[in-house]
Amino acid sequence: MRFFTPFQSAIRSLVSSFQQRLATGFFAPNPSGLPSSLPADNPGGIRGVWIPSTDCKVLTSKQRIADAMDFLADTGFNTVFPVVWNGGFTAYPSQIMCEQFGAEIDARYRGRDPLAELIVEANRAGLKVIPWFEYGFVSSYNRKGGHLLAKKPEWIARDASGNLLKKNNFEWMNSLDPEVQDFVLGLMLEVAKNYPVDGLQGDDRIAFPVEGGYDEKTVKRYREECGKAAPSDCKEPHWLQWRANIITEFVARLYREVKAINPNLLLSMSPSPYDWGLAEYLQDSKAWVDKNLVDMLHPQFYRRDFNAYKQLVDKMISGQLSGQQVKCVSPGILLTNRGSKYSITPEQLLQVIAYNRSCGIQGEVMFFYEGLRDNDNALAKVLKKGPYAR
Repeated sequence: MRFFTPFQSAIRSLVSSFQQRLATGFFAPNPSGLPSSLPADNPGGIRGVWIPSTDCKVLTSKQRIADAMDFLADTGFNTVFPVVWNGGFTAYPSQIMCEQFGAEIDARYRGRDPLAELIVEANRAGLKVIPWFEYGFVSSYNRKGGHLLAKKPEWIARDASGNLLKKNNFEWMNSLDPEVQDFVLGLMLEVAKNYPVDGLQGDDRIAFPVEGGYDEKTVKRYREECGKAAPSDCKEPHWLQWRANIITEFVARLYREVKAINPNLLLSMSPSPYDWGLAEYLQDSKAWVDKNLVDMLHPQFYRRDFNAYKQLVDKMISGQLSGQQVKCVSPGILLTNRGSKYSITPEQLLQVIAYNRSCGIQGEVMFFYEGLRDNDNALAKVLKKGPYAR
């Protein structure tokens, strides 16, 4: 199994120093599962950014990775969330993918290990690394299930009509199936065991569209556990919460098994805003925090004007999380959307960050890297001069 080709020796040399840093760095979680207060040398909390493989070239070469890490460190960021699971393929050599699907790594990266390269360069630049499992339980985007479901048709999620579950062009594996859960969990633990990372992140696709759950196995399980047939109304409250609880049980298992590998590893989740995420994707993120199943929560507060963003923050603080729980939250901020002409303005970005701080929110994670480079690095410049100034 060649996880670290061709960077194996470099990665191994970093393991012990990473472990020591994890034990003392600002990310060390307290026993309750929420991060402890941040030390004075990191007053801005988590200053994070997602690095995708779509509409972003960072992972396409070692030099681009090095340049990006230098740029982010210079801007004042302290954490990167690089994608490692997207489109049914990994951005690292995976034994699990090789054995089950004959696809060790995304073909774009064959002969390389972008995750290993990024860890080396991020460490050099003083950045934390939390790999991002963007696709979660999604098998493909507008590809009829892609190669995963072609090989494993028994993993197909189905809607009430018996069709492949598809929402917003994303096609889903059955998130409620123990075999599917074992597969996704295996990928995440594979990274935790084999790379000196600071944590793992589940995206808003550690979830299940509310329209799903009508496969034979799940319907049978519901009847056995609840003594009645699954209702045709996918939003019937008991049926909805029963399925959401299965997702919560998966998050709990993920948390336990990550901590068993290394208690200093963090579990970071980036759900849709509660309670829309519960109603549409069975993400009971409030329960995740209440049950101490996550160390960091990055709800995707992707709104295009300040008042809409403010409403989400106010709702979270007033009705969803206690004051102490807010310490684990660093909201996701939308910098740009390549599917439209939208880009946040520098003034709006500063306004959002200022409001976060006024509410006791210590940091944020930005989607995504390329937005910082647009317009001659305009957003990065205002961050470096303002809230992210060292």
